[in-house]
Amino acid sequence: MSNKPFVLLGKEIPKGKRTVLDLEVAKLHTRTTVKVPVIIERSQNPGPVVLLLAGIHGDETNGVGIIREIISLGINKPKAGTIICIPVFNIFGYLIQTREFPDGRDLNRMFPGTLNGSLASQFAYQFTKEIAPYVDYVIDFHTGGGERDNIAQIRCNKDDEKGLELAKVFNPPIIVYSNNIIKSLRETLHKMGKTVLLFEGGKSKELNPTIINEGVNGTKNVLIHLGLIEGEITVRETPIYVKKAKWLRASHSGMFKVRVANGSYVQKKDVLGVIQDPFGDFKKKVYAPFNGHVFCTNKTPIVNKGEALFHISIEE
Repeated sequence: MSNKPFVLLGKEIPKGKRTVLDLEVAKLHTRTTVKVPVIIERSQNPGPVVLLLAGIHGDETNGVGIIREIISLGINKPKAGTIICIPVFNIFGYLIQTREFPDGRDLNRMFPGTLNGSLASQFAYQFTKEIAPYVDYVIDFHTGGGERDNIAQIRCNKDDEKGLELAKVFNPPIIVYSNNIIKSLRETLHKMGKTVLLFEGGKSKELNPTIINEGVNGTKNVLIHLGLIEGEITVRETPIYVKKAKWLRASHSGMFKVRVANGSYVQKKDVLGVIQDPFGDFKKKVYAPFNGHVFCTNKTPIVNKGEALFHISIEE
């Protein structure tokens, strides 16, 4: 197996070398070709192929920051196996800081894609055919959408034993049991027999040093565990497992103030936030409906009735 040539995007990847390839997305009418850089570090020694991927949603910059830091620190240079980095997957969305692809579609709902579908579907198809089959493990970096701020967490399916083992090695503050979403990258890779960790941390359009540090350290732990790099796994504390959770929604529209730190354990009837109108007529407290850990908070200053405010674990 180790003597077989490793070919990616039609190019043979030499041992012991850094190779940068381009995954071609589209050719614009201005004759400009849009390409996604794929950075490959292959060691001299055989081992698994790990893909680190960020920016499937173009405005989720924390993930891009994590992979950038991993490359900058040389963590992506393996002693065994191969590490592939795609820091910016949805390059269109990244350039204009939007979640979607130019055709208005969510790229993470277009997998495995089709040869002649929408632009997002064609791009998903290209990745599924030309990169996905050649990797063994994937860490997919995300943030909360919009102003929703996630504490650093790994999401994986409760029945995925390999994934849960790696999630524990990653050692995030929180591990969330989360079913695979239909037509997502995670579901497609899972069906292909790949082990996938989905990292969530922070919110869109930010570079949060704490979140980036969590992502870098966790990835390093996984790479050491899989034998790709040398070092000692760093474990701070046992992660909190979220097996069930509920979104707490706004009962009124108004100005919203968060009164609880993200990641906090709260008890039933604790005040989590306050919704008030701009004219001083009302002030509504948001109470915890049960005991649990807050692992996502909405940081928007103005909320509408029914909007998600807090994601809270349901403690058994």
